[in-house]
Amino acid sequence: MSDASRPHLVVLTGAGISAESGIQTFRAADGLWADEPVEAVATPDAWARDPARVLRFYDARRDQVRRASPNAAHLALAQLEREGFRVNIVTQNIDDLHERAGSRRVLHLHGEILMARSSVDPALRYPLPRGGIRLGDLCDKGGQLRPDVVWFGEAVPHYPAACEIVAEADLLLVVGTSLAVMPAAMLLEQAPLGSPCVLVDPQAHALAPPGVACLAMPAGEGVPELVSHWRREGRLWVPE
Repeated sequence: MSDASRPHLVVLTGAGISAESGIQTFRAADGLWADEPVEAVATPDAWARDPARVLRFYDARRDQVRRASPNAAHLALAQLEREGFRVNIVTQNIDDLHERAGSRRVLHLHGEILMARSSVDPALRYPLPRGGIRLGDLCDKGGQLRPDVVWFGEAVPHYPAACEIVAEADLLLVVGTSLAVMPAAMLLEQAPLGSPCVLVDPQAHALAPPGVACLAMPAGEGVPELVSHWRREGRLWVPE
């Protein structure tokens, strides 16, 4: 069976899946925005006003990501792909835990914290295998490097590509996201008519839109449970 003819699982992941690996979320009561206001570290105005503060904030986030490890949910999705299922992941997360687990088809809607990019040419991106970004670190065109993340008030350049991926889904799996962040929340509307959707989240019943199946479990429990069934039966299906 060719890859294109295999049932296509598209997975939308949010902060909840990374939180189970110990990565602090942004919006929780004890989250990152409680310590650092959005306006001070995650907007173009903040970058123009105090780039050193912005760089310190993302350096700390980068260190946290490097210390974290993929959890059971990340590993289960990668295993499903290794066993021949067609799996695409569209993540709102800026960490690399999906890739470290072994997933090969990952689209980062909001950028990647382990990359730097030019402040004058977004196409110029540079990996950060260690360390962070300092004032005076320049791109090949002489512009200051900045975190390769999408700030509030900026366009989401990968959104059209995400829409194309979701539009080819045979089953949509949503993990660890409140479905409240725009424009990611609109991705559900891009799925083909009649394609089932499953939400895995401890608060799934409160969060799920009409017609979405719920698995009210943490990602590290619910995703491996689903994947185990799919691997055993060789097909995708929706839990009752």
